Amino acid sequence: MILFTKRSTMLPMDDASVNRALPRANPQGIPVEAPAARKRMSVPERERQIVEGAIQFFARHGFDAQLRDLAKSIGVTHTLLYHYFPDKQALIDRVYVEVFEGCWKPEWEKWLDDPALSCEDKFTRFYIDYAATVLTHDFVRILIFSGLTDQTITNRFFELLRERLFPRLIRETRRLRGFKSRAQPTVAEHELLMGLHGSIFYIGVRRWVYNQAVHSQSTQAFDPEVIRNQVRGYLQASLPLVNAGRTVNASASQRKPLKESPPWH
Repeated sequence: MILFTKRSTMLPMDDASVNRALPRANPQGIPVEAPAARKRMSVPERERQIVEGAIQFFARHGFDAQLRDLAKSIGVTHTLLYHYFPDKQALIDRVYVEVFEGCWKPEWEKWLDDPALSCEDKFTRFYIDYAATVLTHDFVRILIFSGLTDQTITNRFFELLRERLFPRLIRETRRLRGFKSRAQPTVAEHELLMGLHGSIFYIGVRRWVYNQAVHSQSTQAFDPEVIRNQVRGYLQASLPLVNAGRTVNASASQRKPLKESPPWH
């Protein structure tokens, strides 16, 4: 309770020091228009300001940049920044929640689980909406910068993909080919899927990292027909790989009983 009282007391005091407009000396006596008073923010408003500023800052400068420079770019004191986020990692964790977990749509999983849709339609519908959601300046650049430093954000995001997305894509690919095994994907299956997924993300890399034009026949930043063609190419290439996986799985089962493996949904 003491710590809460101290924090709740210090935050408004620090905010007041940030928001207060100091009078300027005017030795010549020339009338000067008084500066407009800055809006005094509540604790949630100030926290939101810091988080949004951090997202833009990290997307522009990466994670090696100093928090002192971040505070300056936002317009708050270094001390105030640490009152809201005790260290840099706490702020990075919050950025991950806002930019990555916050963009995840539960309907994506529903589309991929919908038995009324064909495999091609499932993949295409998902990846068109996924691209529209994640191929933003902040998402793409923050993911790239994280991969170049400590991989904190990239590891968490790929774990999310491995848990909620990739098993569904492998399952639907196998179902299309009449192979209903729940065994872990082969290396070839996994790499083929990474090729499809990576090709979608590369659209954003071209635009937001390489600063290259991404040609589109639509008003979107990418061409939905290009994504449909990428999906078709993936599904066509999956046929020999799934058949090979079926053969390997059958041969292994004849040699010795398989240990129970985590099911791929």
